[in-house]
Amino acid sequence: MVTTHNLGFPRIGGQRELKFALEQYWAGRKTEQDLSAIAAELRESHWQQQSALDFVPVGDFSLYDQVLDMSVTLGNLPARAADKEGNELDAYFRAARGRGANDSPCCAIAAGEMTKWFDTNYHYIVPEFTADTEFKLNPERLINQLAEAQQHGVSAKPVIIGPVTYLWLGKTSDGSNRLDLLERLLPAYSQLLEILADAGAEWVQIDEPALVTELDANWRYAFNLAYHQLKANRPKLLLATYFGELRNNLQLACELPVAGVHLDAISAPDEVNRIADWLPTHKVLSLGVISGRNIWKTDLNKTLNWLEPVHEKLGERLWLAPSCSLLHVPVDLSQETGLDPEIRNWLAFALQKLDELHVLTRALNEGRESVQQQLTQNQTAIDSRRNSTRVTNPDVRAAVADITTELGNRQSPYAQRIALQQEKLQLPAFPTTTIGSFPQTPEIRQARLQFRKGDLAAADYEAQMKAEIERCIRNQEALGLDVLVHGEAERNDMVEYFGEQLDGYAFTRFGWVQSYGSRCVKPPILFGDIRRPKAMTVDWIRYAQSLTDKPVKGMLTGPVTILNWSFVRDDQPRKDSCLQLALAIREEVQDLEKAGVGIIQIDEAALREGLPLRQSDWEGYLDWAINSFRIAANGVEDSTQIHTHMCYSEFNDIIEAIARMDADVITIETSRSDMELLDAFKSFEYPNDIGPGVYDIHSPNVPNKEQIINLMKLAAERIPAERLWINPDCGLKTRKWEEVTPALETMVAAAQALRA
Repeated sequence: MVTTHNLGFPRIGGQRELKFALEQYWAGRKTEQDLSAIAAELRESHWQQQSALDFVPVGDFSLYDQVLDMSVTLGNLPARAADKEGNELDAYFRAARGRGANDSPCCAIAAGEMTKWFDTNYHYIVPEFTADTEFKLNPERLINQLAEAQQHGVSAKPVIIGPVTYLWLGKTSDGSNRLDLLERLLPAYSQLLEILADAGAEWVQIDEPALVTELDANWRYAFNLAYHQLKANRPKLLLATYFGELRNNLQLACELPVAGVHLDAISAPDEVNRIADWLPTHKVLSLGVISGRNIWKTDLNKTLNWLEPVHEKLGERLWLAPSCSLLHVPVDLSQETGLDPEIRNWLAFALQKLDELHVLTRALNEGRESVQQQLTQNQTAIDSRRNSTRVTNPDVRAAVADITTELGNRQSPYAQRIALQQEKLQLPAFPTTTIGSFPQTPEIRQARLQFRKGDLAAADYEAQMKAEIERCIRNQEALGLDVLVHGEAERNDMVEYFGEQLDGYAFTRFGWVQSYGSRCVKPPILFGDIRRPKAMTVDWIRYAQSLTDKPVKGMLTGPVTILNWSFVRDDQPRKDSCLQLALAIREEVQDLEKAGVGIIQIDEAALREGLPLRQSDWEGYLDWAINSFRIAANGVEDSTQIHTHMCYSEFNDIIEAIARMDADVITIETSRSDMELLDAFKSFEYPNDIGPGVYDIHSPNVPNKEQIINLMKLAAERIPAERLWINPDCGLKTRKWEEVTPALETMVAAAQALRA
């Protein structure tokens, strides 16, 4: 009989219960006991929803981030967060979110650096190490959740991040080698495993996704060292890999002394038979046969065609699961009663994916005839999508086929363009601007909700949005910013807003996915060829510009980011979908220019997160991604200034590729990493203007003027001062005006001091 399990479940709740509980707790409207009770209710509900599985994950639930949870478990919170007033939960949220000087009796506390979890849209808090880091086990959270699950009759499988991946995810601040900490780390893991065994855990899922990346000899040795030490512990270890192929690490994974290995068969289908042949006969093989990252129905018959021979070979050694944690997909498709029925029939969210897993398992255990009705219904849905005329548009495909190299080139080099732009814009040294969005107030959200429900007329909604835009413009003028934005009051999300106005997209009402902490996104569903029926932003930007003599940036989301932050169709290469998006955005850029907009920002916040996990695969992705941006951006006159923005400062290794984008101005997040990006300019002379983000908008902290000045002086050591801009590190949508106003006042004051 096949064993079924899950690697992880969405933690936010079907109605985003966790998000709202967290935000009320941070605002002081809920107590710690209230928050704990809601978290316990969610865990119980999630375990019940997974009760048909042979093993249910425990410990995958987190109040903020599973990597930060592992840091707490290992006693590795930064001292600035841990050695302060309050209890453990206070320290946990200080590490995650920082703490403003007004909120702390002693001082402001910087949040931990946040970056992408492998190549997903989820973010994690980066573990911090020094040569002196010590680890002290704190298993309370995991043990308590295991006890809860047992009380509810759950067949529990604790989930932890493996020791090598934990070190691989972190950073050292003193130049030391984090692998040197492994010998110090392993006793804490051994102790944790023994405690879990004492608590009744038969199996422990130990996640080591670093195995799907390129590892040098030292990291490969670290895996051997770690697991040969951990093999003495009692629980059976299921080594979980996901998000990619093992490639040259396949033999290493098979030979590690663990009781089983999980392979992401969606990302690595060609490795299924190899690992089935290679894995020793005393080990189980878990195959991730349902995509944990995308929302399309699984072709069950096609899956069974290759899975049945594997089952015949392995018998009871075969386990089945989703490819990775279901954290990356929405909870329940049954809520989407307003979604187009044809498209809805092509989809599966977390609960439906578990149903698919159950059908596959019954088919293997009892034969296909036992689930023939479900297989027939599934095949009908698969065929419907494959044959739908809504998926392809001949005109769009012809336009992509007609793309030439010239379409991606500006008329003149940067040096000539920037002279024309400076003459036109007349900006001071160290020009100040923001990234685009301003606070989405309760009033804005309420007006949008009423408009969507039909309770607010279109004219009244437009009037309210225009009032918010004028407020935003007047506030920026009062602050003394040099280049203004309209604030994006009308936009629900930087991707969804554009997707709603493009052919080829569908939208959910409850398809929320956690991005980090309480931040949730509702990715649009790219199901067909992309076409822009009409202008998307021109009227709003034209109105904003009419209110001021200062330049107002047109704000767009770039094709690569729209692609990477969508649930993308899986029936054609991502490159093809991105080129379709590039042509649509190009039309919008040209219409903005025709409307008199002199600065256009095309955000590519997600450019890096689309990178393949192995550096040897980067070049192919960067070629088509950067080409897509250039096609979108470069159909303008030399005097029109093109900006772009990127989040999360891990850009040192692709800085040359970023330069190839040839944006006139790029703004990049650098604040959480203390201008780490500047290291790239030691060996690379970035050719265009750049705005290194000078304060962290993901934290409630108000920046310090002297800190901003010092950061910009550091930047000026690498980049000529005349090519430096001053800006926050990201949009201000999630902040409050009472935080934004003093922060921007400080930023403008720093710019004035630098000019002086």
